[in-house]
Amino acid sequence: MEDDADSHVLARASLLNGETVWPAPAHPARSCQAADLPDGIAETVLADLARDGLAVLSLDEPAPVDRFRALGELLGTPMPELAPAVLPYVEQGVVLNLLADQGHTPDADLAPFAKNFLSLHSEGSGRAVGQQPRHIVLMCVDPGDGAAQAQTVLVPMAAVARRLTAAEIDLLTHTSYRHLAETGPTIARHVDGRVVFSFRDFMDDKLDWTCSAPGPDDGADVTAALRSLLAAMYTAADMAGVHWTRGQIVVIENTFFFHGRTAGSTATGERNRHLRRVRVV
Repeated sequence: MEDDADSHVLARASLLNGETVWPAPAHPARSCQAADLPDGIAETVLADLARDGLAVLSLDEPAPVDRFRALGELLGTPMPELAPAVLPYVEQGVVLNLLADQGHTPDADLAPFAKNFLSLHSEGSGRAVGQQPRHIVLMCVDPGDGAAQAQTVLVPMAAVARRLTAAEIDLLTHTSYRHLAETGPTIARHVDGRVVFSFRDFMDDKLDWTCSAPGPDDGADVTAALRSLLAAMYTAADMAGVHWTRGQIVVIENTFFFHGRTAGSTATGERNRHLRRVRVV
């Protein structure tokens, strides 16, 4: 559903190419000891997430896998990592080692381990709401040698919603991925007075959608609204980038932010970035 001349295509290529150092999220990083996880920081993390949809911790060292998993359990139920392509990177069934050791690859299954950019998305957008992660917990084990690159990019959904018209948002509240027509969610929905998106930038892959709104059947209005959504997502003024440091933890509330990744360095001989991830429902 995209053409090379679409504004979001040009913006995506420019914004995620790894050449821009994005400002860090305007959110305080809480300093603590790895030994404090999870109970010693529970109140702070939960308060930050409730207020901002984001929590940032700066540990003295990366937490052991069992303590990192316990942080996920504090927030809910960690999701098992079951995809065959990722199993070699999984510990304790739910902790995924995001080791950038696959170079540049078009294989979507290997995208978490690649050095090419990762398009903006909400996590698990192809699943029903109850099966989507509520939180994504990331911890830096080693930022690698290209730490200024491979930034985790965050775009607030509230900022995206402000760039859309009321008519576009209304249309997207009646539009869903086709296989979710019966269960939902729709691409946009209202939660606690906020506009929440369940959407991935499919880039040049096919997005198969359906719309229950009354109106013409040619789909032109929906296509236009989706293009407006993509253009709003790739607005430089709204982007922040996590500049990973050893022992840093970032917890993302999946109904507050789109996230993605800028391209990493492909220089030979460099240490690869290593993050750990737990997704929590």
